[in-house]
Amino acid sequence: MNKAVICLLSILFFFISSSFFIVKEGERGIVLKFGKVLRNNEQKTVVYNPGLHFKFPFLETVKMLDGRIHTMDNQADRFVTKEKKDLIVDSYIKWRINDFSRYYLATGGGDIFQAEVLLKRKFSDRLRSEIGCLNVKEIVTDSRGRLTKDVLNTLNKGTIHLEKESSINVNSMNALGIQVVDVRIKQINLPIEVSDAIYNRMRAEREAVARSQRSQGQEKAEKIRAAADYKVSIILAEAQKEALMIKGEGEAIVTRLFAQNYNKEPYFYFFIRSLRAYENSFKNDGNIMLIQPDGKFFKYINKMIKIE
Repeated sequence: MNKAVICLLSILFFFISSSFFIVKEGERGIVLKFGKVLRNNEQKTVVYNPGLHFKFPFLETVKMLDGRIHTMDNQADRFVTKEKKDLIVDSYIKWRINDFSRYYLATGGGDIFQAEVLLKRKFSDRLRSEIGCLNVKEIVTDSRGRLTKDVLNTLNKGTIHLEKESSINVNSMNALGIQVVDVRIKQINLPIEVSDAIYNRMRAEREAVARSQRSQGQEKAEKIRAAADYKVSIILAEAQKEALMIKGEGEAIVTRLFAQNYNKEPYFYFFIRSLRAYENSFKNDGNIMLIQPDGKFFKYINKMIKIE
């Protein structure tokens, strides 16, 4: 009897536990009945918010889907502008599920990886189309905000009519049950080969400007140096001229003085001239003079020797 009660209670507990399910915060639940998504009388998908809910055991199964906003980083890709120039664009997308039933069916059971593969494909096509209508200047300056806004609106464009599946815009994210919340471009770069060519051209232009500036500076320096040398030559010539004039005037004065003194004291004049001749003759080392000691040149020396 006790075993039967325990067995009955176990079955009852299992039935009750199978009849309830809990949806966690940040998740949404949809119920599948015989493999089909459960809908209400208005043919809208029944979505369960966080909390405790009831389902029929064995007949219905619950699929939990993430209802939070997802961020998908896109790998930097090459795009072509209106003027046929290549750009490397790095971007990301924020998205969330807005139709859980359609999302579940479109992604093969709510696989986030599959959803992002489909989303990335549609986003890349749309971004490529938008960039192809703009030039580089419009993309990197005023049109970046407009570009992402146009891509966002185009991705979300379209209306889902549950009664008429054929009226759904297959190019919109609504076809996947996804709403794109935000589109951002993180970085826009030129391809390596293009940027290298631009940098090389800029470097060549700067080097040409530098060479031109250096040559102009050298030319100015040569002109300044030549003008300075010319002024130096003039100043030196004038100084030399003035020196010669002063020297000439001095020699004239000396000559006049010697003449005046000669007339007054001729003996003293010849004596001074002889001393200077002795000084000039004997002051240099290594000079040899062959002269008779009793000649007129040694007249005053011989007198001094006799005096001693």
